[in-house]
Amino acid sequence: AQAGPRGERSTWAMRLSALKKTSGIAILFLVIIGGLYIGIFTPTEAAAVGAGGGLFFALVKGTLTFTTLFDVLVETVKMTAMIFIILIGASLFSNFINVAGLPRALVAWTDNMNLAPIAILLGILLIYIILGCMLESMSMMLLTVPIFYPLIVSLGFDPIWFGIIVIVVIEISLITPPVGLNVFIMKATLPDVSIK
Repeated sequence: AQAGPRGERSTWAMRLSALKKTSGIAILFLVIIGGLYIGIFTPTEAAAVGAGGGLFFALVKGTLTFTTLFDVLVETVKMTAMIFIILIGASLFSNFINVAGLPRALVAWTDNMNLAPIAILLGILLIYIILGCMLESMSMMLLTVPIFYPLIVSLGFDPIWFGIIVIVVIEISLITPPVGLNVFIMKATLPDVSIK
């Protein structure tokens, strides 16, 4: 069965013309990935090379005006400031939680409950599912990981394994009703797809 009507075939001249338009992206991709795999630069340096290369190709093509560059820089500063404010708030919250002794109290409480470690883990994951109905992913992680991390380590679970589990459960919680925040993001991205 065909997915739809057959489209008009592209000639090799049309394909090569389209390829020329994307040559800058292909070159930049090869430089970044090649440099990473060969070991010329680290991932952070690769990001700088990518940003510099993108700026270079935009200047060469003439698509970057001074006004556009200024707007991009202003948006970058705003986004960076927001991220740093969130991280500063999370650091203060984490220090407050540690000074208040909540992680130690939580570890002592679970020891007194005599529950199996897997039962405590399932309880933590259930908390993430419930929080996902109200909060977005970054807020959930910054608010809960400082509390749950010492408990998970005391139960003998691998912290990296727990981090992967938390990320997967958070993403599941963000598509879980009644809110399902990521479903609305998908609807905004793909308006033709029904969310019913």
